[in-house]
Amino acid sequence: MKPVTRNTKAEVLIIGAGASGGVVAKHLAENGMDVVVLEQGDWVNQGKLPGIRPDYELQIMGRWNADPNVRASDADYPVDQTDSEAPVVQMFNGVGGSTVLFAAVWPRPTPADFHVKTLDGVADDWPLTYRELQPYYEAIDIEFGASGMGGNPAYPPGAAPPLPPLPIGTTGRRLAEGMNKLGWHWWPGNNAIASEDYGELKQCLRYGTCVGGCPAGAKGSADVTHWPAAIRAGTRLITGARVREITLDDQGLANGAVYIDRDGNEQFQAASLVIVAANGIGTPRLLLMSRSERFPDGLANSSGLVGKRLMMHPCATVAGIFDEEFEEHGPSGQKIGSMQFYESDPARGFVRGAYWTLYDGIGPHLHMLRRSLSEGLSEEAFWGAGFPAAMKEAAHHTLMWGIVAEDLPEEHNRVTLDPDKTDSDGLPAAKITYKLSDNTRKLMDFHCERAMESLDAAGARKSFVFSRDIPAGHLLGTARMGDDPETSVVDRWGKSHDVPNLYLVDGSVFVTAFGVNPTCSIAAIAKRTATHLVETRRNQVVSQ
Repeated sequence: MKPVTRNTKAEVLIIGAGASGGVVAKHLAENGMDVVVLEQGDWVNQGKLPGIRPDYELQIMGRWNADPNVRASDADYPVDQTDSEAPVVQMFNGVGGSTVLFAAVWPRPTPADFHVKTLDGVADDWPLTYRELQPYYEAIDIEFGASGMGGNPAYPPGAAPPLPPLPIGTTGRRLAEGMNKLGWHWWPGNNAIASEDYGELKQCLRYGTCVGGCPAGAKGSADVTHWPAAIRAGTRLITGARVREITLDDQGLANGAVYIDRDGNEQFQAASLVIVAANGIGTPRLLLMSRSERFPDGLANSSGLVGKRLMMHPCATVAGIFDEEFEEHGPSGQKIGSMQFYESDPARGFVRGAYWTLYDGIGPHLHMLRRSLSEGLSEEAFWGAGFPAAMKEAAHHTLMWGIVAEDLPEEHNRVTLDPDKTDSDGLPAAKITYKLSDNTRKLMDFHCERAMESLDAAGARKSFVFSRDIPAGHLLGTARMGDDPETSVVDRWGKSHDVPNLYLVDGSVFVTAFGVNPTCSIAAIAKRTATHLVETRRNQVVSQ
């Protein structure tokens, strides 16, 4: 059946309404461009978010789970993880994308992160630098309402976040004192969480339930910070639109996309220029589904790299149990962060590093689930007469370092189309293959030992690894940028080497993963591309 064209041709079509799609749509529309966005999910009803409900933890393990295989909503598609080691795929299909459920930790990479091949002899150098991105980082801080403190010695000088930092509280102070004893770096955490009323955002009420969506409207998720403004500027957002294929005209230029609406009908949205913002799994999945005679291995895939070099940030949680009772809660972003062991040191026997974020102990249900994974509690008696004391200890006496480790790009870690599974519209599911490297295991072992050392220095009665080697679900690197069309999918502006009016603006374009949470960088790269598109509007190659 031929798709029905029911929408007027757009100047720009964006596929995906997450953080990067929101940044680009808002910027283009505010600068007079005609923008249509297709999103397979829907708006999130803020009143239904679980953060203020007593069964919060049960809900985030079910219908609000970050894993689409568990959540299994109508907007989701399956992700086959059977060939992956300790897989945890985390993403959300809906307006705002995965920012709806992210923890809002907001660190930047360092300048050295863009030159890994030159400095450490591994992976590749980026085709752009920190200095080029810095003005866009600062602009994105303003757009997302970032809170934090300027002057962090881990970074070059620059503008401070627009909002003051959230209080580090007694928990942050306790860990900071331990770090001071050791002479190790720490700094108040940068978060995309409003410390006071700011634009569309409300002041954080410290629920500590950020990863289930913020019921106070304080978290800088794109459905709050960008999409209302993008729509006011004229963006046409179509929800419930599952894109099946990006199409090409006779000249080999992208001329729109075929999508399936909520009634199961195929429709065609025409456009002069197409931008994909579906992140590290959704973007390669769509490119691979968009096969044609011209591109038999998938759209824009002459390099053969679409879907390859998936990076997911292995992470660990290292906990300390204290005699002191901590009453405070939230946010579940970060109280303080540390880059003490972020850079490579040849003496350690591995390359690259990790970023540490301090957050308060988790609640009772998650504690029970993760207890069996721990390397310090799994053998201890839990049920029975000691249960109440154990739960109080878990909820009010435990502090945790979250460790985000850099993941190196390896071609065997990849996204492909599943040969058997499909989504509810019959489109191929995504399949991921992912294995941890020896370098990652050595890196993680080192950082877990150092984190326990810091907890001991802070006065923990007991420190232990609560979980280890679990990918954080950050989905990066599957359509990398670069100057050489033979070794990259897009150029330094996110433009496809193969299709000159097709752009990618999400985490798929990452050359390396950095060792920090990626959303801040995804948004900054998207802002840079959007600025470039406005500045070069008259010279763009477009489908007629």
